[in-house]
Amino acid sequence: MLKIIHYRNKCIGCGVCIEHTPDCWFIDLDGKARLKGSMKKKDFYVRDVTQVEVAENEQAAKDCPVKIIKVLK
Repeated sequence: MLKIIHYRNKCIGCGVCIEHTPDCWFIDLDGKARLKGSMKKKDFYVRDVTQVEVAENEQAAKDCPVKIIKVLK
């Protein structure tokens, strides 16, 4: 199963994830990115993604300056 993991507590709100995949991400009221439809697990958020969403989110993970996005295949 394909998943995105987001360590939101370390987010700096740069918005690069939103630029790559606006259907999956948004900036919340606290100025940090939030993964749409995700569930909190311990110190991170997780969401299942489709194959179509994987490539865009892999680019977001690569470009994230604080490396807090992980795509699991």
